[in-house]
Amino acid sequence: MTIRLSILDRSRTRRGRPQAEALRDTVRFAQQAEALGYHRFWVSEHHGVPGVAGSAPTVLAAAVAAATSRIRVGTGGVMLPNHRTLVVAEQFGVLESLFPGRIDMGLGRSVGFTDGIRRALGTEKEAMGDFGGQLAELEGWFTDGPRPHSEVHARPAEGLRIPAFVLANEAGAELAAAAGAALVIGGLSGEERMLAAVGRYRAAFRPSSWWQRPYVVIAGNVAVAGSREEARRLLVPEAWALAHSRTHGVFPPLEPAEETEARAMTERERRLYEDGLRGHVHGTEDEVAAALGALVERSGADEVLVTTSSYDREALLDSYRRLARIAGLPAAGAPVLTAPAPPA
Repeated sequence: MTIRLSILDRSRTRRGRPQAEALRDTVRFAQQAEALGYHRFWVSEHHGVPGVAGSAPTVLAAAVAAATSRIRVGTGGVMLPNHRTLVVAEQFGVLESLFPGRIDMGLGRSVGFTDGIRRALGTEKEAMGDFGGQLAELEGWFTDGPRPHSEVHARPAEGLRIPAFVLANEAGAELAAAAGAALVIGGLSGEERMLAAVGRYRAAFRPSSWWQRPYVVIAGNVAVAGSREEARRLLVPEAWALAHSRTHGVFPPLEPAEETEARAMTERERRLYEDGLRGHVHGTEDEVAAALGALVERSGADEVLVTTSSYDREALLDSYRRLARIAGLPAAGAPVLTAPAPPA
């Protein structure tokens, strides 16, 4: 069995380019991913972030699904503390009704990045603490199960079966297990913690209307190019954006790698920038096949969700094309990256 490969695109903006272009690029990228044979294409939720245009994931998912025909489409994810569970159920019910059998419901527990954004959203940091209860309430809208306001029904969601995925770090694996949801976990850095969390998730998993068995997706940045240095340069724009956000409090649009590499940085900026370049899978096709294949084998993952963003969109697409070839996706040649069969 060849490993399933999927994509999370955050509609990253590029310096000097309109935000609307980033959204159109996401839709075009989804079409390209479908042509390459990727399994899923997900979009994200961020609010008030200059470097990310994707603020309304279910709206963008509808545009992606309308522009494609086979690839599964979903969210990575809808941040449940920011929304009423009834509204989330209704939105996904509409998506599944319009695009039956193609919709994924990826869910996270993050809230806004700043106090101002959280106030504007009508939520606080403490809202993250009831994520397990929110997941249970959301399931109830689909199953006519226990929920507040039992006399209210979520139309057209009730009765639909849409797979749910919980985006979690190692501390949130138990929440995904208790909810009976698939687990999406960063797995390309901090591997030992990730493997321990996956083990806890599988041991504690409780079947639900969403999933009858555990399902593990490891997520992270993967960059493939003709040389290891070229692959590393694909990671440079995002690494600098992360360093800038941690030193200036603003996550900026992406800029060309060559400008970042020539930039004078403070000691702290340099340290954070170098940290941002670590913990990713990158290199030539042979190098990435070996590294990613070994990680999949150690984790027993069912799927890999690739989250790489970069300023150079042509080079980025080439990376995804090479990765598709590595994994033996239907449109990309013979398989060389394999994973163990999922548990029965």
